[in-house]
Amino acid sequence: MLKNNLLAFCVCLFSFVVAAQSPNTMDALQQIEQNNATLKAFSSFLESRKLSQKASNNLPDPQAGAYYLPFGNHASGDYSEFQLTQSFEFPTVYSSRSNLIEMQEAQSAMEYQLKRQEVLLPAIKLLNELIFLAKKEKVEQVRVLQSKKLFDQTNELFEIEQAGILELNKAKIAWIQEQFKLDILDADRKKIMLQLQNLNGGNELEFSQNDYSGSLIIDDPESLWREKILGDPELKILGEQEKVAQQRIKLSKSKSLPNLTAGYNYQGVSGSSYSGVYGGVSIPLWSTRNTVKAAEANYDYQKSFTQVKTDVMHTEFLGEYEVYQVMLKKYQEYQSTLQSMSSEALLLQAFELGELSFMQYYLELQFYQQAFDSMSDMEKQLNQSKADLLKHQL
Repeated sequence: MLKNNLLAFCVCLFSFVVAAQSPNTMDALQQIEQNNATLKAFSSFLESRKLSQKASNNLPDPQAGAYYLPFGNHASGDYSEFQLTQSFEFPTVYSSRSNLIEMQEAQSAMEYQLKRQEVLLPAIKLLNELIFLAKKEKVEQVRVLQSKKLFDQTNELFEIEQAGILELNKAKIAWIQEQFKLDILDADRKKIMLQLQNLNGGNELEFSQNDYSGSLIIDDPESLWREKILGDPELKILGEQEKVAQQRIKLSKSKSLPNLTAGYNYQGVSGSSYSGVYGGVSIPLWSTRNTVKAAEANYDYQKSFTQVKTDVMHTEFLGEYEVYQVMLKKYQEYQSTLQSMSSEALLLQAFELGELSFMQYYLELQFYQQAFDSMSDMEKQLNQSKADLLKHQL
């Protein structure tokens, strides 16, 4: 029976290794980015906003008007007039607004990157959960075999009256509990796969990576923060907002210049007619009052907001980095200690030699298994925290 169980475990392990050749973390993230419904909708929204911004720089529609005045007391013939005009803002306004639109498009590009980050960060955390469950499942498969072997040995002792029924029952319960843990892991895996399928636009995502990506050692906080300033879309948006606010000042100043109108005019009466060009100019006395001051005040606010927001993000980043380093140090201590031990093998040997009762063996085994599980949980948490610290690299 034990040989059959070992054979089944080897087959399962081989299947796991083969499955690990399916898409890795980066491949999975690329699939999600391509298929995610939120990103597709947001991209359409940004395209709509881009076209609306460009439309704001169009010329107003030309205007045509005509008079025909046949009524009234007049010695001459009926009077008629026709006029076609085109109004437009001062030419510098269009160039200033065009520059503003380009800056707004750059800001929109950063907004898309931020939305992309909001989608892919939870995705990579779910992928880390799958990796954790796969590693946990390998451990639990071994524990199921161990608990089955223990139950068989206890049953043999029971048959020769060297173990009581209580010990036999406890051994069976321990075996059942380990099998139940495997069932829970499988249910958790299916739940996460459904969440990833939702992020992948309803398409099933194939993913069986068997270990976390990269080392847990990350750069020093100063280097990482400099990299974050250059690459994090949330910080880059703040810079783009400053540029947009500054350009609005230039646009407001340009709009204080007069609007212009040009056109053609025809007038005719009693066989006589006059035609020629028409020109007009607005007098900007009221419409632009305080607009430049308002734009300057908005720019001052945006600079202050950028500084405050950057300082807050820097403080939060340093705090997260410090917590990460403390956790990493504790994990490395756990790892070093547990790797130097052969506690489970020694406990099993002591039980088989009759030096420990089943209960003594089981309690001691639980202690070391819980320590290993704590280390495994810590490794998962480190990878999740690492994803938060390096989200600007997504």
